[in-house]
Amino acid sequence: MLAETSLSIWGWGSLGVVLFLVTFGPFAIFYFAFYILCFVGGGFVVTLLFGKINSEKYLEQCEHSFLPCTSVGIPKCIEEMKREARPIKIDRRLTGANIIDEPLQQVIQFSLRDYVQYWYYTLSDDESFLLEIRQALQYALVQFSARSKETDWQPYFTTRLVDDFGTHLRVFRKAQQRIAEKGDQMKGQAEELVDTFFEVEVEMEKEVCRDLVCTSPKDEEGFLRDLCEVLLYILLPPGDFQNKIMRYFVREILSRGILLPLINQLSDPDYINQYVIWMIRDSNCNYEAFMNIIKLSDNIGELEAVKDKASEELQYLRSLDTAGDDINTIKNQINSLLYVIKVCDSRIQRLQSGKEIDTVKLAANFGKLCTVPLDHILVDNVALQFFMDYMQQTGGQAHLFFWMTVEGYRVTAQQQLEVLRSRQKDGKHQTNQTKGLLRAAAFGVYEQYLSEKASPRVNIDDNLVAKLAETLNHEDPTPEMFDDIQRKVYELMLRDERFYPSFKQNALYVRMLAELDMLKDPSFRGSDDGEGESFNGSPTGSINLSLDDLSNVPSDETVQLHAYISDTGVCNDHGKTYALYAITVHRRNPNSEETWKTYRRYSDFHDFHMRITEQFENLANILKLPGKKTFNNMDREFLEKRKKDLNAYLQLLLNPEMMKASPALAHYVYDFLENKAYSKGKGDFARKVPPLIQKTYSDPDHCRVAAPIDDNVDDNIPLRVMLLLMDEVFDLKERNQWLRRNIKNLLQQLIRATYGDTINRKIVDHVDWMTSPEQVADAVKRFRDAFWPNGILAETVPQRDKAIRMRTRVAGKTKLLEVMPDELKHIIGAETTRKGILRVFEMFQHTQLNKRMVYVFLERFLETLFPQNKFHELFNKLHSRSKQMQRYKQRLLSTQAPSLQKR
Repeated sequence: MLAETSLSIWGWGSLGVVLFLVTFGPFAIFYFAFYILCFVGGGFVVTLLFGKINSEKYLEQCEHSFLPCTSVGIPKCIEEMKREARPIKIDRRLTGANIIDEPLQQVIQFSLRDYVQYWYYTLSDDESFLLEIRQALQYALVQFSARSKETDWQPYFTTRLVDDFGTHLRVFRKAQQRIAEKGDQMKGQAEELVDTFFEVEVEMEKEVCRDLVCTSPKDEEGFLRDLCEVLLYILLPPGDFQNKIMRYFVREILSRGILLPLINQLSDPDYINQYVIWMIRDSNCNYEAFMNIIKLSDNIGELEAVKDKASEELQYLRSLDTAGDDINTIKNQINSLLYVIKVCDSRIQRLQSGKEIDTVKLAANFGKLCTVPLDHILVDNVALQFFMDYMQQTGGQAHLFFWMTVEGYRVTAQQQLEVLRSRQKDGKHQTNQTKGLLRAAAFGVYEQYLSEKASPRVNIDDNLVAKLAETLNHEDPTPEMFDDIQRKVYELMLRDERFYPSFKQNALYVRMLAELDMLKDPSFRGSDDGEGESFNGSPTGSINLSLDDLSNVPSDETVQLHAYISDTGVCNDHGKTYALYAITVHRRNPNSEETWKTYRRYSDFHDFHMRITEQFENLANILKLPGKKTFNNMDREFLEKRKKDLNAYLQLLLNPEMMKASPALAHYVYDFLENKAYSKGKGDFARKVPPLIQKTYSDPDHCRVAAPIDDNVDDNIPLRVMLLLMDEVFDLKERNQWLRRNIKNLLQQLIRATYGDTINRKIVDHVDWMTSPEQVADAVKRFRDAFWPNGILAETVPQRDKAIRMRTRVAGKTKLLEVMPDELKHIIGAETTRKGILRVFEMFQHTQLNKRMVYVFLERFLETLFPQNKFHELFNKLHSRSKQMQRYKQRLLSTQAPSLQKR
């Protein structure tokens, strides 16, 4: 059945093909295939066009429904640019002060003109872009001004700025010391000094090092760009900040057009030297100071520049045709110039040969030196500190301190007895109280230096000591009661080979002569025993001593004393505001009880704490007085906190175990809590008598200069600033602490005599004046005139010739040494003064180090202006690529690895 069906299909199909070929011809099959192909191709084209149209309609619907608007393209931009620009209104007010706004607007105008307009107008005449940039700049300045008005600038100018400068100077001093320890071959190499400086910086700062920013121009530009972008993020509105084109323009103008040239100028050593000379332009150049600089110079470039200039002047003078009186003047000038040339040649040859001579070592090995008698050493601050150091090395410090204490006792006893006699003439009777104070002071001297319990004890004739003890027990005290023993101690120090005779053969004696400026030109010569000699020094007199702080109170152990601060308040006395603390005191005796109130200020607590910690060394680590606060110290919340802390201090002080450990402490405590006015002058006894064991002031090799210098500095700004700078400039903390205390006391007296109790207020007023609109406007005008003199962009100042720059360095050093007062040399020594001033000057002769200081000031400024924006962490991240920081971390890991392996 299936076979028949298949045969039928093939038959009919064959018949159809035959009939088709007979009818249409043999080429019909090709036509048929062509028609089919055209039909299929046409259908495909129609389908494609229909799909494209529908797809575009659908995408358009999706665009309006789901996607944000897209840009309209270049034609649309051209069309928009041809339209009339909308007027943009700009408010020209920036800070609220017209005297500041006017120069600021000029700075903005000049910046846009010289950094944007000169190339923008070649692309377009449209002003809207420029107006929008100006509007963004003005908005940023308005925000900056608002932040500035809300900021308290007093801590920045009085604390942070000074601390940062002191830290910078400390790092430089440590770097110099490290270079000196490496050997003579490393001296004078500026690159090595810079590397060592940043090595010390990272050891001191721990978290940050600015070596890349200060030494690499590329990294410096990147740092300023990042910093400006952060500032724009803070100051600009979000819409303007998201506009990348505008943000980049403003960033480049600020970083490369303003900040970078300003920082480069402030960091230029030649600019600083010229500024130093301009600052002290009123003083005339001193020939002696100039020759000292030439003789001390270790820079061959300086010496060659001076020599060339001297040779030029010499040729000019020799070419003059003069006669009469003028010829003598010219001859003297020629001789002076020849001497300068000779000194320069000698110094250059010595430096080139590497045979640098240490003046102190040379003098120590050169034979007999001039002799300073012992009695003059004992009254000269500079000489006494070296003799004190030597006596401590030999174990004879007790003899020296005894002599000084008795000298102070004599002066104070004479003053007290004179006051007593004058009061007796006026009919006032206080004989027993005054004599009791003198007797207590005399017993204190005896117990500290002459009794069997004294350690170390002054070894002197026992008969004299017994005679003194008898006098103390049965006779009234007199100023002369210690004279016999003091005379014996003086003779012992003068004659004993261990003391003064050996001191004259010691290196400390030569250093003393150098500080007294007596190595090059001895002012006297004499016998070794010191008799018949004259001393051309600067005696400061005996050490004064006050005994009012020793109260005549019973020392019975059964007396119990309790005290607490019951109330606090704020008082105003003749315009001076201070806090007052009411102390309720309860004293219980076996037969009676007493209760009273006394009133003390914080400065009274501070003075009292200073006295007892200097007299009783063990208390310094036990008693901690609450810290000071210079500003906003009258707030109720702060006063309550201080009251709580002072109460804790009193309870610890009055602890019976504390009193038993230091029995003599009771005299000071009773006097402080007694119901009478407290005089800070009572601390002189504790301050002026140096302890047998000198205090060790913590000055780690690698730590920043912190705000509190030490506990003995009064709560006033200038004393803190002056003492901090003197510490770092003249390296006082490395020297005898007795000298440092004397300098501190001298500064206190000078400041109080000059300003009294209004010094802090005057400084606060000065800071307010510095930040006043008038001063800010003046600073903006100076900036404008420096960058755009007469409204025209200043051209890049060509670098001056090296010889001129070298001579400017010499002139700057000469000026600095010249303005140093002789009184300062008499206090800390001529050599120390000279080295300190030259160290500061040398610090400013390195561009990289100057940049570091400028960037530190800038960072602290921004941290003060934007306290909520964590700029400290930001700067740590920006400086994180420092090579020195990476090396420091590797050293830390290498040192910690052994300990971690042991664990």
